[in-house]
Amino acid sequence: MIDTFRSIFKVEELRKRIFFTLGLLVVYRVGGHIPTPGVDGSVLAQFLSSQQSIFGLLDLFAGGAFAKATIFAMGIMPYISASIMLQLLGAVIPYLQRLQREGEEGRRKITQWTRYLTVLIAAAQAYGTAAFLMNVDYNGIKAVHMAAIYFIPLTIITFTTGTIFIMWLGEQITERGIGNGISLIIFIGIIARFPEAIITEIQFLWGGTRAFWLEIMMVAAMLIVVAAIILMTRAQRRIPVQYPRKVVGRRVFGGATTHLPLSINSAGVIPIIFAQSIMFLPSTVAQFFPDTDWIQNLVAVTLAPGALWYNIIYGLIIVFFAYFYTAIVFNPVEIADNMRKNGGYIPGIRPGKNTADYIDRILTRITLPGALFFAMIAILPWVLISWAGVNFYFGGTGLLIVVGVALDTLQQIESHLLMRHYDGFMKKGRIRGRSM
Repeated sequence: MIDTFRSIFKVEELRKRIFFTLGLLVVYRVGGHIPTPGVDGSVLAQFLSSQQSIFGLLDLFAGGAFAKATIFAMGIMPYISASIMLQLLGAVIPYLQRLQREGEEGRRKITQWTRYLTVLIAAAQAYGTAAFLMNVDYNGIKAVHMAAIYFIPLTIITFTTGTIFIMWLGEQITERGIGNGISLIIFIGIIARFPEAIITEIQFLWGGTRAFWLEIMMVAAMLIVVAAIILMTRAQRRIPVQYPRKVVGRRVFGGATTHLPLSINSAGVIPIIFAQSIMFLPSTVAQFFPDTDWIQNLVAVTLAPGALWYNIIYGLIIVFFAYFYTAIVFNPVEIADNMRKNGGYIPGIRPGKNTADYIDRILTRITLPGALFFAMIAILPWVLISWAGVNFYFGGTGLLIVVGVALDTLQQIESHLLMRHYDGFMKKGRIRGRSM
């Protein structure tokens, strides 16, 4: 392993890409500490820590920037929402479907539209966040001491500009660095909270607040959860595919036996992100109706994070979007047609419609356990916070992203090493990442 890390810095291009990536990630973390004008960050942090709120989860993806009310408080989530929306619209709008098939030119056009949509989503979310900040009051102390007519426009401009700058950083990392820039920005924001959480747990242990045996059980449970996520992320159902031999002149082509890999988690973390966006909607709408009691009670009690109905609805939405998004990104009919055109077939299954139905049936069956597993992982943070008294988020989208991004980045580094005849991280195997 030590020799592998030495090899990384022997490759000039790889070394430059890693340093470039680290440099921009440092810029992102520095920006996460620049305060937004007019907001008392200490009051906001105390207010968020005093209650279980969906904004705490938003703060997780912003790397703690939301609780401090910094210029990067919105994080990169508006860009992710815009990307997912355009990807889903591409399945129903023929023009977007054509752009997706046009290669690099179509990709540039979709990227441009994604940027425009990001600005609109960021501005809308910034307005809702500004309205929320205006109502933050902790023990009679308000977080904002500026008039709304000045604070709201200033906050919208600040938060939207911060999101656009983060989007630019992510694109630069993807183009000139190593790994997926947007994923790495979320990754660094999540792991930046780990040291603080570890120190707090140690203080609880030393202070006698938490028993030693309970802490050991928690650590063991966390390791098991991480191992299970890695296992489920890489799990596949491999359908055997046979290609017949073809004789052309004196040459023989084909005759190979391969497989069609069907991932248990074809949709990745997108169902959880979609579900979070929907569960975040009631809290956002409630900011526009501060005097409507039934809306406030619905958000504060029935749909409060960690509440029974919140967890049930959250889990059902995740399962629904897992099937919905898998149906969009994985087309059994198209796969069956491509196999038939190339002479491939699944042993015992007729080519064409029968093959498409067989693939669809297998995909439907393996998606259910994957969707249920990731729904449980998504609900896990609220269970730990409500029942176990854990004071930080562990699980959910954050943990899935950390595991997935780590595997993908290591895979890219290993690819650079193997191209230059260096050993990768694993000599007896290859790291398999997954796309976000």
